[in-house]
Amino acid sequence: MNRFDFLSLALILFFAPAFNISALEANPSKNPLERLIQGNQRYVTSTTVCHEDWTAKRTALVENQKPFAVIVACSDSRVPPEIVFDQSLGSLFVVRVAGNIVDDFAIGSIEYGVNVLGANLVLVLGHSNCGAVDAALKGMKFDNHIQEVLNAIHPAIVAIKGQSGNLLEKAIKANVNIVEEKLKSSKPLLATLIEKRVLRISGGYYDLQSGQVEFFDKP
Repeated sequence: MNRFDFLSLALILFFAPAFNISALEANPSKNPLERLIQGNQRYVTSTTVCHEDWTAKRTALVENQKPFAVIVACSDSRVPPEIVFDQSLGSLFVVRVAGNIVDDFAIGSIEYGVNVLGANLVLVLGHSNCGAVDAALKGMKFDNHIQEVLNAIHPAIVAIKGQSGNLLEKAIKANVNIVEEKLKSSKPLLATLIEKRVLRISGGYYDLQSGQVEFFDKP
C-alpha cells in the first residue's frame, strides 16, 4: 500500500463512524431478525432461494457491501451462517471463532460491521454439540492456545453450576447469553447504539440435527 492509499484509507475510517451512526439512525434495515428467521426456515425446509448468478453478484459487490446483520458464530464447519440463514453474498458480516467468544479483535470487527457497513443487528449464534464448550464443561486442559478459548468460556460453566439436565446445552446457551451481554455493554460504540435503539443484539442456538435456529429474542 503506497502513502496515498494509506492516507485515503485513514480518512475513510476517520470520517466513517459519525457518518454511519447517522445513517443507521435514519435508515434502519427492515426487521433484520425476521429476515434471519425466515431464511433459517427456508433452509430447514430445503426451499432455499439463494441460487443466483454468482458472477453478476460478485461483480456488483466489488466496490462496496451493505450487510444487514452481523453474525458472531462458532468456527465449527457444520455451522456456516450464510447457508443456515439462506443468505447471499454481501448480506451477512460474519465473525467466527471457536465457542463464538469475543475479544477486542472480534469486537472491533463487529463495530466495523455495524458502524462502517451499517448493519443494525448482531446475532450471537451458539450450536448443539459445541466441542469448545464441551471441553470447558469437562475441565479439559491444553498446553497451547486452545486453553485461552476454554478460559473465555469458563464463566458459562460457572453460570450453570448445580443445575441438572442437559448441561452441555445449558452451558452453550449460557455462553451465548454471556457474550451477548458483553457486547451490549461494550463501550463506547455498541452500548451507545443500543441506548439509541438503533442496534439490536440478540442470541440464538442452532440445532445440528434439525437445522433449526432457536432465536432467544423473537420479534
